[in-house]
Amino acid sequence: MKKLTSLSVILALSLLVSAQPAQAAGYKIDADHSTVSFQIKHLLSKVTGRFNNFSGSFVYEPGKPETWNANLTIQAESIDTNVAARDKHLRSEDFFDVAKFSTLKFESTGVTDASESGFKLTGNLTIHGVTKPVVLDVEILGIATDPWKNTIASFTAVTKINRKDFGLTWNQAVETGGVLVGEEVMISLEVAGLLQDSFSLTESAAQ
Repeated sequence: MKKLTSLSVILALSLLVSAQPAQAAGYKIDADHSTVSFQIKHLLSKVTGRFNNFSGSFVYEPGKPETWNANLTIQAESIDTNVAARDKHLRSEDFFDVAKFSTLKFESTGVTDASESGFKLTGNLTIHGVTKPVVLDVEILGIATDPWKNTIASFTAVTKINRKDFGLTWNQAVETGGVLVGEEVMISLEVAGLLQDSFSLTESAAQ
């Protein structure tokens, strides 16, 4: 009888522990020290732009790629190419249609080719209401403590997409042949995250 009671206690404790959210090294993206930028061909040159309003988080523990994940939400209206008229056009129905599709989102689905210096982050990217799988090539810049005792993890990530895959099809022919705007877009992320005192895998998945 005592053995059965002890076994019941052990099982109950095991269930209690498993019911608790798994703790993880969770980071909140520091937008003041991060950038979300892109580059696309315009006629013969290339235009570089960025999004100024975004938020997200990621889980990162060195040596534990099975725990790594990330999410990012970008406000489409914050697009900025340093030309007001062009930015207005990009926000219109011809491109991002920000009145209807206010955000761009990335949610990771897995990690491959992990090493000490980098990895590939697979995930789903949503632009203009269209979701497509993408792969980001991520460089691990490291973890450091700033003068205010904050723990910061930093990364660089890049990927290429075809804008037409996301329904961004507007273009205009030019007299010399070809079109005004290219189809291939290079996306670059410089990400710095602040380690959070309280963070769980379930919280990260819910964001």
